[in-house]
Amino acid sequence: MGMFDLSGKVALVTGGSMGLGLTFTDVLAEHGADIAITARSAELLEENAKGLRERHGRTVTCHPGDVTDENDVKRVVAETLEQHGRIDILVNNAGISDLRGLPSEWSDHETFRRVVDVDLFGVWAFMRECGPHMLERGSGSVINISSILGSGGSEFVNPWYVAAKGAVLQMTKHLGVEWADRNVRVNAIAPAYFVTDMTRPLFEMLGMAPWIESRTPMRRLGDPETDLRGPLLFLASDAASYVTGHTLFVDGGWEASRGAWQITPSHFSWNKDYPQAGQPYQGIVPNEFEQWKTGIPGIHYPMPSGM
Repeated sequence: MGMFDLSGKVALVTGGSMGLGLTFTDVLAEHGADIAITARSAELLEENAKGLRERHGRTVTCHPGDVTDENDVKRVVAETLEQHGRIDILVNNAGISDLRGLPSEWSDHETFRRVVDVDLFGVWAFMRECGPHMLERGSGSVINISSILGSGGSEFVNPWYVAAKGAVLQMTKHLGVEWADRNVRVNAIAPAYFVTDMTRPLFEMLGMAPWIESRTPMRRLGDPETDLRGPLLFLASDAASYVTGHTLFVDGGWEASRGAWQITPSHFSWNKDYPQAGQPYQGIVPNEFEQWKTGIPGIHYPMPSGM
């Protein structure tokens, strides 16, 4: 494995019970790291841990907790240090969203606070607790999972998600600089549109895949198994030893093409049904969201009152 070898290292991964957390824990364990995983569901954590042990023979510990609860965060980090003796890699993956597509003027403060609490405070809380240990040891790699939506506005995502993910990018830059001279690297990955447990409703229930694919320069959605394993491994490993404060956009060209219409040849079949120019995405209205209210990962909030 060479410079990508993680043998002898310990990785703490938040949101390690589902979605991208499964992909990230698997690639880290595959390359030799022992794993500590945290999420709210003890049952799902144990299910992932069992699979990691069977596939890779690594030591995997489970630490149920809520990233928005400061006491839980402290306990999870303390348990990891007690059981593993060290933390070399921190992957801040836990996150939620609100996929209702409601216009901002219809939104509610409760949802704003909840999303920012998980997607921003949760990231900071784990960096705050793991940072002193890494700094004392003089080594460490922090990888914050942000989003392409953190780098600019969007016509079909709510402002609280954009604000939280954008703040993560700026915090990554700041701590990447502040901790650089003590050999603790802080970087971020900003995925574009991937099919995950949280985003699947966008693609399966609203049929947005062709619309997004037609506006992605590489003309496809991202696949976590083929498109995110490598970037995460790179930032976690010694291959990125001189990389800090950086955001790696894994987006099929979205960030590079911001502000430009992707006018494509009309002979593409999807371009006939999904023309590019003059076709803005129309956000759903509240009465179309009734079927979404329960049972979808990442959506835990009631509709704003009075709707």
